[in-house]
Amino acid sequence: MTNSDSRRWSQLALLAAVELLAMSLWFSASAVTQALKESWHLSRGAESWLTISVQLGFVVGALASAVLNLSERFAPPRLLAGCAILGAALNAAIPLVITDDIGRTSGGFAVLVALRMATGVMLAGVYPTGMKLMATWFKQGRGLAIGVLVGALTIGSASPHLLAGLAHWRTVMYASSAAALLAGLLALATVQVGPHLPAATRFDWSYFARVWADPAVRRANFGYLGHMFELYAMWTWAPRLLRESYLAHSWSPSAAATAGFAVVAIGGIGCVLAGLTADRAGRCSTTIASLVVSGGCALSAGWLTDQPLLLTGVCLIWGFAVVADSAQFSAAVSELCDPQFVGTALTIQTCAGFLLTTLTIRAVPEVQASYGWGWALAMLALGPVFGVFHMARLRASDAAAKMAGGHR
Repeated sequence: MTNSDSRRWSQLALLAAVELLAMSLWFSASAVTQALKESWHLSRGAESWLTISVQLGFVVGALASAVLNLSERFAPPRLLAGCAILGAALNAAIPLVITDDIGRTSGGFAVLVALRMATGVMLAGVYPTGMKLMATWFKQGRGLAIGVLVGALTIGSASPHLLAGLAHWRTVMYASSAAALLAGLLALATVQVGPHLPAATRFDWSYFARVWADPAVRRANFGYLGHMFELYAMWTWAPRLLRESYLAHSWSPSAAATAGFAVVAIGGIGCVLAGLTADRAGRCSTTIASLVVSGGCALSAGWLTDQPLLLTGVCLIWGFAVVADSAQFSAAVSELCDPQFVGTALTIQTCAGFLLTTLTIRAVPEVQASYGWGWALAMLALGPVFGVFHMARLRASDAAAKMAGGHR
C-alpha cells in the first residue's frame, strides 16, 4: 500500500468516525418517544413530528447549502465541524430549556419541533459535506467508500436507541449532543480535503426540470424514491414495533431498546457489503437485491408481533437490507448525469427523497391505529416494488454501462 493509499483510508476512517458521532443527533428525540409521550402526553401525530421535523429541516438545509454554495464558500472540514457543533447545541437545548410543564403545552411542543427542525438543517451540513470530502480522496473504489460512510452514519443514527434503554431521556439527548460536539472537534483537528477536489460548480435551478427528462437519471431517482419510501419509516417505527411485542410478552424494556438499536445499526454492515458488491456486480443488481429483501420483510414483519424472537430475526434482516443500497443510488446519479450538474442532481435527489419520507413516517401510525401493524408495514413494500421496476429497466438500458465500470 502506497503512502497515498494509506492516507486516503485513514481519512475515510476519520470521516466515518465523525459521521457516526454526529448522526446520533438524528434520532435522539425519536428514540425516547415513549418517555416523552408519558411525560408530555404526546398524541400519535405529535410522536411522528419528532422525526418529520428533522427530515424537513434536512431538506431545507440541503437546498440552502446548495443554492448558497456553502461548500465552496467555506472549507468543507470547517463547514462540517461548525454544523456538527451547532447541531449539538440545538439538540442539547431541548432537555436544557423544555421542562415537563412546558413540554405539556402547545407552545412547548412548538419549541421542540423548531429545535428538531433546526437540528436537521445542521445535519444537512454534516452528511452531504462528509460525502463530498470522501469523494476528494476516492476516485477508484468509491462504492466501498460511500458504503463505509453510510454504514457509519447508520450506526450513529441507531445509537440513541441503545442509550434509551439505559438512561433517562434527558441523559440520552445530552449524550447525543456530546457525541456531535466531539465529532465537530475531531473534524476540525484531523479531517482534510483530498487531492481530487472537483472544480467549483454553481447550483442550476433550470436543471430541476431537465434532471427528470433524462430517462436513465430519472430511473435512478425513482429507484431512490422507492427506497426512501420505506427506509425512514422503518427506522422510526420498527423499534416501536419491537418494544410493543417485547413488553406484551413480558420481555424487558432494555432488551427492546437493544433490539431497536440492533435492527437499525446492522444496516451499517449492509452498506459496506453492498458497496463492495456494487463495485463488482453492478449498482442495479445490488439495489434490486436489496429492495427485494427489504420489501419482503416489510410484508411480513408486522404480522409477527405474537412471536418476538422471530420478529427480531426478520427485523434484523430488514435493517440489514433496507439501507444497504442507499449510497448506490447517489453513486448511480453521479455517474449518469451531466458532470457539470452533479451537485445539483444530488441535491434534487436528496430533497425529493427526504420529503417523501415525511409522508410514510406520518402514515404508518395512522394505518396501524386502524388496521394494525401488519397492514401498516406491508404498505411500505410499495416503495421497493416501485424501485425494483425502475432499476430493472435501468439495468436493461445502454446507460447502465456508465455505472460501476460497466457492471450492471
